[in-house]
Amino acid sequence: MKNLEWATLPFGYVQADYNVRCYYRDGKWGEIEVSSDPNITMSIAATCLHYGQEGFEGMKAYRGKDGRVRLFRAKDNAERLQQTARGILMAEVPTDLFIEMCETVVRLNEEWIPPYETGATLYLRPLLIGTGAQVGVRPATEYCFLIFVTPVGPYFKGGFQCNPYVITRQWDRAAPLGTGRYKVGGNYAASMQANHYAHEKGYAAEFYLDAKEKKYMDECGAANFFGIKDNTYVTPLTDSILPSITNRSLMQLAEDLGMKVERRPILEEELSTFEEAGACGTAAVISPISYIDDPDNDKRYVISKDGKPGPISQKLYDMLRGIQYGTEEDKHGWVTFVEM
Repeated sequence: MKNLEWATLPFGYVQADYNVRCYYRDGKWGEIEVSSDPNITMSIAATCLHYGQEGFEGMKAYRGKDGRVRLFRAKDNAERLQQTARGILMAEVPTDLFIEMCETVVRLNEEWIPPYETGATLYLRPLLIGTGAQVGVRPATEYCFLIFVTPVGPYFKGGFQCNPYVITRQWDRAAPLGTGRYKVGGNYAASMQANHYAHEKGYAAEFYLDAKEKKYMDECGAANFFGIKDNTYVTPLTDSILPSITNRSLMQLAEDLGMKVERRPILEEELSTFEEAGACGTAAVISPISYIDDPDNDKRYVISKDGKPGPISQKLYDMLRGIQYGTEEDKHGWVTFVEM
């Protein structure tokens, strides 16, 4: 195992030993290639550089209390990348190839998997890019699928604790009927100004309303939103936000706890009725929300009266993390073991 200060790792990039790659040429995927080179060579006319033919996933490998290494819902990540590929006309990566490459890159970089209970994990970044040269606006005929890894600490400094958010109306993350439901780089580029604004004002992240009417809750920065009230887990229903695998997992766990789950439009005014709320995603799992400011209307929606995570958010967080680390039963078959 690498000699790193695991407990103080930021959520950043540390170059590991190996990455894995596979190329799509002549209508088919080739063999898996192992590389120690962190660089990519491609045509200056590659479609990923000019026309945004690029999609990616975010995953983690967890070293459990029992010493075994687990991937969480890898099949779902594969299916989401396939959905992204269909959305912007890229070659789809077969599920078997996706999972084999995930397992291979984790094995190759075993020494970079953080120890149990350090708060750090091994982050996997599967990346699919159009490498074929085109000058006209059309899909590439060649693609590269690669996965690199990096050990990371918590996404938010301090880990599982309440954070403030701010509603922004000056920027939209994604347009209705656009690419918001796909995990493509352009969506994140569109969020950078708003994210910079939020950080400059002292917030953890920005909060988007729907782009069409500016009435309904959309995304929390780069994460899905959920609220809890009356023993009900409520999360937005819209085609313009990313279908979060973490959110899907939390919805299932909420049902396991006997809660009602609702996916529906959420008016901004409803924020004042939530007993708990959070942003959720692979990086942070859950980021509980302390309050949400709406500067345009001089409003503050206080979610956590004492500034601490609520009991249901804490329970859901503990359950999901427990499954990922092997201390909770995996009732739904979400875990893939990586045999070393």
